[in-house]
Amino acid sequence: MKVFQKIRKSWLANGAAICTSIVMIISCTNAQANAPTAPTPPSEKSIKIALLLDTSNSMDGLINQAKAQLWRIVNRLSEAECEGEVPTLQIALYEYGNDRLVSSEGYIRQVVGLTNDLDLISSELFRLTTNGGSEYCGHVIQTSLNQLEWDDADDLQMIFIAGNEPFSQGSVSYVEACTRALQSGVVVNTIFCGDFNQGINQMWKHGSDITSGSYMSINQNSQTVFIPSPYDDQITQLNSQLNTTYIGYGVQGNARMQMQVAQDEAAESIATENLVQRAASKSTFNYSNSHWDLVDAYRDETVDLDGIDQETLPEEFRGMSTEELEEAIEAKMEERQQIQAQILELNQMREDFVAQEQANQSGESQLGAVMLQAIQEQAESKNFVFPE
Repeated sequence: MKVFQKIRKSWLANGAAICTSIVMIISCTNAQANAPTAPTPPSEKSIKIALLLDTSNSMDGLINQAKAQLWRIVNRLSEAECEGEVPTLQIALYEYGNDRLVSSEGYIRQVVGLTNDLDLISSELFRLTTNGGSEYCGHVIQTSLNQLEWDDADDLQMIFIAGNEPFSQGSVSYVEACTRALQSGVVVNTIFCGDFNQGINQMWKHGSDITSGSYMSINQNSQTVFIPSPYDDQITQLNSQLNTTYIGYGVQGNARMQMQVAQDEAAESIATENLVQRAASKSTFNYSNSHWDLVDAYRDETVDLDGIDQETLPEEFRGMSTEELEEAIEAKMEERQQIQAQILELNQMREDFVAQEQANQSGESQLGAVMLQAIQEQAESKNFVFPE
């Protein structure tokens, strides 16, 4: 809208100038028609996932898979559509079965409630540690049902619980907990860390069957295999440029900008390719930080620029008038969209390359793969679709 306002002023000053402006707009529009799709504003539909992870002694491998595969999961979920619109993504994280947790609460902790704050999810995942304990599956499922907002049966609402002890342990009946999930429109998917048939014998399949969910088994100690591509270096460089388009504001601004970089480093500590996947996630609309980033807040119209405490802004933006700050934000927004489009384009080429490399490979089922398979299979019943 502001572009056209400026053109109108140009017309009033010099009628001939409008011709040049129109030609420029048409040229830009034609060029953008073939460009990668920019992040799309989501609809009111949601994908809600609660991930319940066993953090007892034997589960280090499970936690490592979650760390290594978070961004792959996010990227695939960001491709979902429902009736032609992009759903929002919310993730919750629980740990259970850890002796460091409160025994009277069933050795269960809500790490993060349902949130679209992906940096927070990543940060808390990397904080998880394991310790021997008692794993009560029914109790943690019931706790997640009590604490989280499962309020729309039309949304894709799913619990994924992973562990390796009998599903029936604890004083809370898993049958009652899963039956309640069914009544709340929540699908319970169970992931047994070990032999498939052993998991069936230990009632993991029965738990998922109650809600028509999926039962799966994985080798939690299997290492995530990343395939390097010719596009990785360029994507990581663009990711660094992407970070410069964020303008922290408010009491969280500076700390959250540091967290953003810290989670880049955490992803890269696993593999460069993991950072590449994170960069792709940061180029989708599901990576939204309007609670601390002035660019996202301005885009979402959730901030009053006149009321900004300029002392919380990066130094280069302090002392600007409202109009100057607005122009600076719009410049950063445009720069960000260009970088995101480049990342998405390169990542698509990277995905094609990786798919060819994987064609002749076989590997053990891992957390991310089984989760995505279950999500895609169950999404159809709620009119959520994924591109082939």
